Amino acid sequence: MSDLSPVDAQFNALRQNMVGQVANHASLVADRTGRDMLGEAVMAALGRVPRHEFVPVEMKLHAYLDSPLPIGHGKTISQPFIVGLMTDLLELNDGHKVLEIGTGLGYQAAVLAELAEEVYTVEIVEELAQEGKQRLEASGYSNIQFRVGDGNQGWPEHAPFDRIIATAAPDLMPPALLGQLKAGGRMIIPAGLEDEQQLMLVEKNGDGRISTREILPVRFSTLTSPS
Repeated sequence: MSDLSPVDAQFNALRQNMVGQVANHASLVADRTGRDMLGEAVMAALGRVPRHEFVPVEMKLHAYLDSPLPIGHGKTISQPFIVGLMTDLLELNDGHKVLEIGTGLGYQAAVLAELAEEVYTVEIVEELAQEGKQRLEASGYSNIQFRVGDGNQGWPEHAPFDRIIATAAPDLMPPALLGQLKAGGRMIIPAGLEDEQQLMLVEKNGDGRISTREILPVRFSTLTSPS
């Protein structure tokens, strides 16, 4: 007998179906990403994190579709495949300190927290930051630090970071984020004009030299600065 309530069992079944959709999507774009499947640890994290707890209540029944969903303030929660791909490209381990730009309601941070030692997440919209913090704490995540502020500036007090991930797109990569990436580190970030964004993998070698690679065309909310 399962200890899950009927509602939880339904969400669990929908979540496992979503994981299958993510796997199928990964195989379809393998020629672009160089990965015909995502790592087992990433897929397992997607299978654990309750995405329905990180969307507005009216979106809960749609939470396990492989598509972005609105979360208010002109922002979206990213498509599960993109969350999985970006996380996989980070090549996380349980000793990593990760900076996330764009907390939103906390779903990507939850996935990161399943895999990394520490997550530092920055959100410019105070209402989203507060709600994301509440949702993550209610879900039991204790290895996440929160900040309300300009993501373009990163979080210098806790730099350098082993990994950096941005869930909003600047026109150009913010120099502060490049500077806060540790030597040997990786950053995954969408960048470019609104209709011409590319998901970019940034690597910094042991000498501090930066290399970049375009992964996929994407469409993210714009990374804004305080007006």
